[in-house]
Amino acid sequence: IREVARLAKKTRLLESKVAMYEEELLSLRGCRYNFDSIIGRSRGMQQLKKEALRATANSFPVIITGECGTGKELFAQAIHHSSARKIHPFVRLNCAAIPANLLESELFGYAKGAFTGARATGKPGKFELAHRGSIFLDEIGDLPLEMQPKLLRVLEEKEFERVGGNRIIKSDFRLIAATNQDLASLVAQGRFRSDLYYRLNVIPLPIPP
Repeated sequence: IREVARLAKKTRLLESKVAMYEEELLSLRGCRYNFDSIIGRSRGMQQLKKEALRATANSFPVIITGECGTGKELFAQAIHHSSARKIHPFVRLNCAAIPANLLESELFGYAKGAFTGARATGKPGKFELAHRGSIFLDEIGDLPLEMQPKLLRVLEEKEFERVGGNRIIKSDFRLIAATNQDLASLVAQGRFRSDLYYRLNVIPLPIPP
């Protein structure tokens, strides 16, 4: 009996340490929020959380829409945190905050000597860093038109080349995008590619005001 009690105590201690290390790893990976962080209690919000929870069982693209301040990144992190990818990176990029001429190198990285001022060792991009994890592209509606076919290709092929490079890099990522704009209207105006829109709009999550 004493041996069983000793083993049970040791098991509880190990489980506690594993949980602590997992939480530390999640923090280092850039994901702080889960579904418990979303405190809305309305019927619409509860239904939305159920739909988002269902999305954690697969790796299809998710598009989260809603006004500014409604918690789009909260939902993105919660989906990642509750999925099988949770111990891998959650990489985020605001498409509206990066100048158009730098966006490609931010997304795909660059090879050494790709341009003046580039690091001698080159630099990995967001898609490369998100391997086996999730990449969150906020304000996807502001993605420049010339960048949209490149994003479409990496979504379809899960491979790309760094800027100035010639080596194919493969990345197993899950894309979660967000916008406060009506992408369907942008498509009608010719400001957003319809093929990219349909590729993104696999699991839509509209957040109420």
